[in-house]
Amino acid sequence: MNQINTLMPGCFVALITGLAALFLSEHYGAPAMLFALLLGLGLSFLYEETACKAGIEFTATHVLRIGIALLGLRIAFSDLSALGWQTAFMLVVAITTTITVGIVMAKILKLPPRLGLLSGGAVAICGASAAMAISAILPPDPEKERDTIVTIIGVTAFSTLAMVFYPYIATLLNLNDTNTAIFIGATIHDVAQVVGAGYSVSEQTGDLATLTKLVRVALLIPVILCILLVIKNKATKNLDRINSNTPNVPGFLIAFILLMIVNSVMILPSGIIQSADGLSRLALVVAITAIGMKSNLKQLLTVGLKPFCLLAIETMWIAGFILACLLFL
Repeated sequence: MNQINTLMPGCFVALITGLAALFLSEHYGAPAMLFALLLGLGLSFLYEETACKAGIEFTATHVLRIGIALLGLRIAFSDLSALGWQTAFMLVVAITTTITVGIVMAKILKLPPRLGLLSGGAVAICGASAAMAISAILPPDPEKERDTIVTIIGVTAFSTLAMVFYPYIATLLNLNDTNTAIFIGATIHDVAQVVGAGYSVSEQTGDLATLTKLVRVALLIPVILCILLVIKNKATKNLDRINSNTPNVPGFLIAFILLMIVNSVMILPSGIIQSADGLSRLALVVAITAIGMKSNLKQLLTVGLKPFCLLAIETMWIAGFILACLLFL
């Protein structure tokens, strides 16, 4: 009971702020994640208050993991087979090369490798959700949350621009309906913007674009597992740091896989899928609000334009790669 009383103030304020972000998103048409982050930053002074700090910390970690785990009910193994192995292989290569480009360009731009990994993963897989999932497994660092927030701001902005312009690019390049759907689903960062762009073309394009995007979301699992293996491998080279900095396979990842298996082998009622999807969205919005509250706005102002240049390069890379495959292969 004492722990509940300790967590309640921070959890409550994060929930109310997250609901406000969803309200603003529905009424003004901007991404809920962006509203949540901005509102959280505006209330960052609450993190300094002992009454709210514990609950905000809890929401930014545990509620985040619940939201990510519930994403597993969006995906089934049949989604992977429906696209065909050629498209699936193209997506795997696109994701791998985009993350690699992020890490390499971060080094060239003299940015932390962590930022290259976060931004590359966000652009390659599923935007803000991927950034938060990758951040959740990275070793603790004073600047990790700052880099996560910068990535979320940038990837949300580029995703919104892509939602507007990519359908026009597909028209200019005379892509057929199938290739237009694959282009939109394989390149736009966030699921909501993929849906917006796809259905602005046609219902069939929207359906296939969403399916393509969900396959990208499914690939979040092997990416996180690979990152965990790299972290463990590096940590074993310094025995003093193994216990403190080497994460095990997180529970939310196991839950994600189990829910994906359940959705693959069972026909679940649409009400359960929709409820889980809505709860996942709410959990992620509330969690990103708490992450914003934990952040120092002054630190964000010191990052400069380089991280956004990095995100622009990654965005152009994945778009160019997918277009080249669709046009020339």
